Amino acid sequence: MTGPQEPSASLDAWSAPYRGARALVFGGTGFLGTHVAAALARAGAQPHWTTRDRALAGPGALGFAGGRGHVADLRDERAVREVVAAVRPAIAFNLAGYGVDPVERDEVDAHLLNAAFVATAARALSEAPPAGESVAGRTELLRLVHVGSALEYGAAAGDLHESTEPRPTTLYGRTKLAGTQLLAEACAGSPLRAATARLFMVYGPGEREGRLLPSLLRAAAARAPIELTAGAQQRDFTFVGDAAEGLLRLGAAASVRPGEVVNLATGRLTSVRAFAETAARILGLPPELLRFGALATRGEEMSHAPVAVGRARVLLGWLPPTTVEEGLRRSAAAR
Repeated sequence: MTGPQEPSASLDAWSAPYRGARALVFGGTGFLGTHVAAALARAGAQPHWTTRDRALAGPGALGFAGGRGHVADLRDERAVREVVAAVRPAIAFNLAGYGVDPVERDEVDAHLLNAAFVATAARALSEAPPAGESVAGRTELLRLVHVGSALEYGAAAGDLHESTEPRPTTLYGRTKLAGTQLLAEACAGSPLRAATARLFMVYGPGEREGRLLPSLLRAAAARAPIELTAGAQQRDFTFVGDAAEGLLRLGAAASVRPGEVVNLATGRLTSVRAFAETAARILGLPPELLRFGALATRGEEMSHAPVAVGRARVLLGWLPPTTVEEGLRRSAAAR
């Protein structure tokens, strides 16, 4: 497993509420989940995570010292409640999801993991008081940071402000939006302090096979051609280390409105073609091996202006700083 990335140099300025806090990462063994769990450890928290693989539950299983995994099926409400009751976290992060992988197309599982689970987690966290509440600064943390998706916006255009009416076109987008809405309802009906962070094109070390960067890395290693779309799509590429830090910063932000949605992105667009060409240059992949236009652009591809990130800037005093070139260099170095 590729090790998570280093945090920014400004970690100590905002991370005090995490020191000594129990933190639970639902879906902590996935791509972004491992980076969030490691960032929590660096911030001085006591990270816990859920997994369905017992081999990933032991200390050191995610590539850093300490922490503990809990084997649980998040589709099972009782299992979720048992984990929350055992950990009694000061804060939880929901990185669980179903449907990012193209083979994940079961509508029942999509609803259970992307929507129903969010409501279950919110109820369980509301009913289980956190351990160690007397620790100074602990109450500054949100109880739950739920990770949403740009695909909740779907066919919506413009700058994708948080007030933009979502128009999801995919099973993943529809069920993720349902989870976001259920969390807002839970916050309206209880004292739960929680928020949704909508992420966009997160990339970096540890991505699953089949995505753009791992495909480019594999082509560069083999010096083999790679078939791509024309690459005209514009995307907000966010380096995974920045995404993880942003989630922790959101969890410690004092002015978050319960149930609100916050875009967590750079506010800068890069075309898929430019991303691939930059990666090829850094990886030493000859440009003639990039077969642009060999694949058709998918019908559900989004088209929008630069993402509105004003709310994140106000809440966090920060935006993801890593440029595409630097993020790709760090990804290449982590191979």
